[in-house]
Amino acid sequence: MRRIITCIMVIAFTIPSFAQYETNKSRSRYNRDDTERYYGLRLGMNIASTSSESTEFDTNPRTGLVIGFAYGMQLSRNMPLWLEVGLQYSEKGGKTHLNDDKVTYRLGYLQAPIVAKYVFNIDDDLYIQPFFGGYLSLGITGKMKNYATRESESVFDNMKRFDGGLRGGCGLEYKMMYVELGYDLGLANISKDDFDSAHTRCLFVNLGINF
Repeated sequence: MRRIITCIMVIAFTIPSFAQYETNKSRSRYNRDDTERYYGLRLGMNIASTSSESTEFDTNPRTGLVIGFAYGMQLSRNMPLWLEVGLQYSEKGGKTHLNDDKVTYRLGYLQAPIVAKYVFNIDDDLYIQPFFGGYLSLGITGKMKNYATRESESVFDNMKRFDGGLRGGCGLEYKMMYVELGYDLGLANISKDDFDSAHTRCLFVNLGINF
């Protein structure tokens, strides 16, 4: 949690220094005929859990880091509809109690979100951007820790590495500064159990810059 807060504070203080170098072209990118793309950096926090019929994988939320980049391109010149794709490192998982023992699941994914955005121009430099789409994820790190026995093991002994689902939310952009709030609804069954299923759930908030 300290790492997440520190990273967010760093980018929060850094973004204004980027914004002062913004050009008129980037400020009005969504209203210009000659601007068809943008690039973005993202840093934020996940509040993630897993949902399951099994008490082992039905967890309470835990916080995790998300960091990555985004690329957006205009889909139509007749309306402010954009497609955004990205690549992120995203920490998910959850925490629970098994036989009164505290257990945490730490899942680190290489995640590729893809969403469609509709951009509403509120003011000259202010845009609201609701988005909807999906994501695909590949687990690259994963640990299950039992704090009572002080033992840890790979979570992928019992969980699949692949995940995917729906993503929705809303972004707010002011000049180059960007913030978004959204939710990932996992549809893929990440449990290896033949009888019980498990799905990821994740509320996220990200800060960033678009240029």
